[in-house]
Amino acid sequence: MGSEGKHSAERMFGHEEGGLRIHQAIARQLGSAIVAGKYRPGELFEGEIEAAERLRVSRTAYREAVRILIAKGMLESRPKAGTRVLPRSRWNVLDPEMLAWMFAGEPDPAFVRDLFELRGLIEPSAAELAARRRTDAQLATMETALSTMGEHGLATEEGRAADQQFHNAILAATQNEALAALASSVGAAVSWTTMFKQRKSAPPRDPLPDHRAVFEAIASRDTAAARAAMTELLRLALADMDIALTEP
Repeated sequence: MGSEGKHSAERMFGHEEGGLRIHQAIARQLGSAIVAGKYRPGELFEGEIEAAERLRVSRTAYREAVRILIAKGMLESRPKAGTRVLPRSRWNVLDPEMLAWMFAGEPDPAFVRDLFELRGLIEPSAAELAARRRTDAQLATMETALSTMGEHGLATEEGRAADQQFHNAILAATQNEALAALASSVGAAVSWTTMFKQRKSAPPRDPLPDHRAVFEAIASRDTAAARAAMTELLRLALADMDIALTEP
């Protein structure tokens, strides 16, 4: 690719799109298109040479982008058979990057409810364990996150990051390595569902008291109250999401 083509690709995919490297930006563009249904399962992607020329990027950058999507379970590439879109059942739908692509447009309501159902299986139990095992330092992290949420609100990037930090701190406080490993996926689900609700309209209520109830139960080491408070937090959050999903 000549320098003019390179600079054109950088303008299209690079610094103007959050500073992503070109192959990452291509992966986001293609991944978002797959999520939106512009490519159907089983559909054959165009050849590497044609795709690179159309996007005005190097074949290496395009190849690396395809590898990212293969790793996420979205594509399959076979010698002489080409690159095809895999069924949604093969996708790593809890990949934080894929969640971002899903919520960039209108997310599938059934999938959103699936996320909350998954959180309902994980987070109440995590809150119960956190109430039993948390350290003072972890409790302080939760309290700082709540203060930041209250100061900035969930309509801001700072507030949503604090919300994610709060939920991640609970998973860490379980002292369970397998549960803590879910932090990136659960945190991404928290962040993107919250952003979607805020994007549609102002939520009908302040969710901070729900988080505060979870915190106070964990702080007092009341395991039953921690589980119940987290269950209620998720119930109310899903109710808010249902409102957002039905809005025009």
